[in-house]
Amino acid sequence: MPVQSEHLTVAAGEAEVSAVYARPEDPWAFLVVAHGAGAGMEHPFLTGFTDAMNNGGVATLRFNFPYREAGKKFPDRPPAAIGTWRAVMDAAEVRAGGLPVWACGKSFGGRMASMAVAEGMPAAGLVFLGYPLHPPGKPEKLRDEHLYGLTLPMLFLQGTRDPFALPGELEPVAERIGPGAAVERVDGANHMFEVRGNKRPQDQIGASLAAPVLEFMRGRSSSS
Repeated sequence: MPVQSEHLTVAAGEAEVSAVYARPEDPWAFLVVAHGAGAGMEHPFLTGFTDAMNNGGVATLRFNFPYREAGKKFPDRPPAAIGTWRAVMDAAEVRAGGLPVWACGKSFGGRMASMAVAEGMPAAGLVFLGYPLHPPGKPEKLRDEHLYGLTLPMLFLQGTRDPFALPGELEPVAERIGPGAAVERVDGANHMFEVRGNKRPQDQIGASLAAPVLEFMRGRSSSS
């Protein structure tokens, strides 16, 4: 499937962030994708994932948070990250042409997307690639309060060995959120979706997550 791509700069408050927009022919949905805390938008995991989403007929816009743009290692505080999400979603809406625009993020990026939605950012749905429900080994420090009351479709894609949300920890959260939320486990996968005994390049790991995301989006997208 032919895909057109474009490098963009998006103004986010006092910062400017890089983004890559990719659009296949006749897309049926649009997915904005944020990176995790430890890697930027050019990480092979994300490029593999977005390439596979493009092959599935979904336009994508992946972007950097300001701290990555500035070469810093410590993630932005929520107000700055949420402001960046709003700015990038606005840029996506300009290019969407009426397509449903979903928000997706790896770990930190997904959590910040959900916080932005909780504060009023419009989105057709949320996709979490490894939601950081709590710090590893600290299940009492839950990061879930802002999720309750959200009614848009939400897919939590999580490895069974992910210390940020082990089996049995995220499922009750999704049940409490309501029927729009679903948890799908990747058997044997850790927080980076690496499976013990199945060594694969990061781009292939990212690409392998596209199928369940596409299936979920098709089932919940009014334009599919």
